[in-house]
Amino acid sequence: MDNKLLLPPFNLDTAKQKIQFIEDIWNRKDPTEVSNIYSIDCEWYTNESISLSSRKEVQKLLEDKWKKQLDFEVTKKYLAHTDNSIALKFDYDYRMEDEQWYCSYGNEILEFNESGLVEKSIIRIYHSIIKDSERPISPSLHEFL
Repeated sequence: MDNKLLLPPFNLDTAKQKIQFIEDIWNRKDPTEVSNIYSIDCEWYTNESISLSSRKEVQKLLEDKWKKQLDFEVTKKYLAHTDNSIALKFDYDYRMEDEQWYCSYGNEILEFNESGLVEKSIIRIYHSIIKDSERPISPSLHEFL
C-alpha cells in the first residue's frame, strides 16, 4: 500500500488503512524506514519522559530500542480519527538478551501533515513482564491483551 494514497483528510476506511500501513512498516524493524513516516521536524512525546523533535531522533531511538528489544512485533488497532489525526491502541511483545519477555501496550494519537507524514505522536505506554508461555499464540490474539 502506498503511503501517498493515505493522505488527510481521513475517513474511517483510510484511517484504518493508514494504521495497517504504519503497523506493517514498524514490524519490518528498519529504523530508517520507520523514521521516514515521520516529518523531518516531528514531535514525539511519551509518559516515559521521552521527547523527540526530529526524524533523526526517532531513528536513533529505534536503532537503540531494537538492539535491546529482540523479537519485537507490534499490533495497532483503530480507536478514532479526525480529518488529520488518528487515535489507536497498540501492544507489542519482545524479549531482552537475558531471555525475559515483556508486553508493552498503550494508546497513541498521531497527527499528520498534508503529505501524510506524522507531525506529532503522543504516546501513553505501559510495560509488563511476562513469561514466554503467556505470550499470545498468534498476532491476532494481541487484541485480547
